[in-house]
Amino acid sequence: MALPSSLNRYLLLMAQEHLEFRLPEIKSLLSLFGGQFTSSQETYGKSPFWILSIPSEDIARNLMKRTVCAKSVFELWGHGKSPEELYSSLKNYPVEKMVPFLHSDSTYKIKILTFNKTLTQEEKVKRIDALEFLPFEGKVNLKKPQHIFSILEDYGLDPNCIPENPHNIYFGRWIADGQRELIQSYSVKKRHFIGNTSMDAGLSFIMANHGKVKENDIVFDPFVGTGGLLIASAHFGAYVCGTDIDYNTIHGLGKASRKNQKWRGPDENIRANLRQYGLEKYYLDVLVSDASKPSWRKGAYFDAIITDPPYGIRESTRRTGSQKEIPKSIEKCPESHVPVSLSYHLSDMFFDLLNFAAETLILGGRLVYWLPVYTPEYTEEMVPWHPCLKLISNCEQKLSSHTSRRLITMEKVKEFENRDQYSHLLSDHFLPYQVWLSEPKERNLHDAKWVPKEEGQDECREMSEASMGGHDVYPRAVTGPGDPALSRCHRTQS
Repeated sequence: MALPSSLNRYLLLMAQEHLEFRLPEIKSLLSLFGGQFTSSQETYGKSPFWILSIPSEDIARNLMKRTVCAKSVFELWGHGKSPEELYSSLKNYPVEKMVPFLHSDSTYKIKILTFNKTLTQEEKVKRIDALEFLPFEGKVNLKKPQHIFSILEDYGLDPNCIPENPHNIYFGRWIADGQRELIQSYSVKKRHFIGNTSMDAGLSFIMANHGKVKENDIVFDPFVGTGGLLIASAHFGAYVCGTDIDYNTIHGLGKASRKNQKWRGPDENIRANLRQYGLEKYYLDVLVSDASKPSWRKGAYFDAIITDPPYGIRESTRRTGSQKEIPKSIEKCPESHVPVSLSYHLSDMFFDLLNFAAETLILGGRLVYWLPVYTPEYTEEMVPWHPCLKLISNCEQKLSSHTSRRLITMEKVKEFENRDQYSHLLSDHFLPYQVWLSEPKERNLHDAKWVPKEEGQDECREMSEASMGGHDVYPRAVTGPGDPALSRCHRTQS
């Protein structure tokens, strides 16, 4: 497609990990900083070289202050599939755009960057000497140059079949580097307080970027755990809070997750983690609370909800409640009272999460969460939806040959009304995904079906519930027998 003449072309050098997450992150950040994703490339695939059109250099710099998926950005002066094409492209680049960086009072150096091939020093010098036709008037300074120019060569993706000549060659002025160093500086290995399922630092920052978290936002995690996702949002200047049903995790009690450490220390908690990184001022609070029974007042509070719900494998899916009948409500509980908890089915959890997000997010706020799937049976129709939320992106992270989890990003586009809580259940869109995360020796299957009382009613779907060694196995619909949307249905034991 043709690019607007007012936009400058930039070259992004992307990192070669979490490939599906890269495009949504760049789009989200450009949107956050007032830009729009515009490119002449039809596909990106696994290539580390992306040509984008960005309104200004300031937006390009702001983009690099946030991204962990991109290594560097360059102002693109020319490119081609051969040296001759590159030189021809450079000769056609407007001289008036070059002169401010090549005048006699400036210092510069030229770097050679290659992908999938290593060049000798002699080959590098030869490529630099071939650029003598450019109007460089400044002095070379290899240690502290004012301007850095780069030749970037792409030798494809196959390390076992490296071509003699590059597929593409680029030349540009270096603008800024991305935030890849955050992955190491915020590594879970160096963190004061961790748990069994603490989120990888790189993915935490990707989630914050997908959620368009910015300074002075309020970010909430309803399954906060050890607070790894809060740290990434706080790093970008957002105020953070969360809830979790696990009393010990919230208060930093119980057994430690570190090797050779039996019990958690006296100062192992979420607040201490934020203090470790100098982010304590962004800490609002964390509460012991049941995500299935939100205790918040009605209204929109949060700019983003970023969370990693428990899948029932390394962390159990639980909610408060009891299978025993309670004759009357308890008006007052002693402080030592610990609520009884029940199994919390995945589909119920995501149903509650989407409703909560639709009600408490501000208009334009984003929900970012992980959805576990059984890969052989996954389809896009299995992603939960809500009439108030628009699907922005759906990225896969493979866990094994048959399981994966998908990072779902949704944006609130409509104010919540009470009728929205169940309206989406009357469509053909359900959540019939399966999660086979282990193969236990014994399976205790309790099958049930939802069937309409009258023939021809298709609001209800077959549902099977399975209890498999503590793991949830589906398909099943996203609601239960007490929901108004399914009042015309009855349960039959098979």
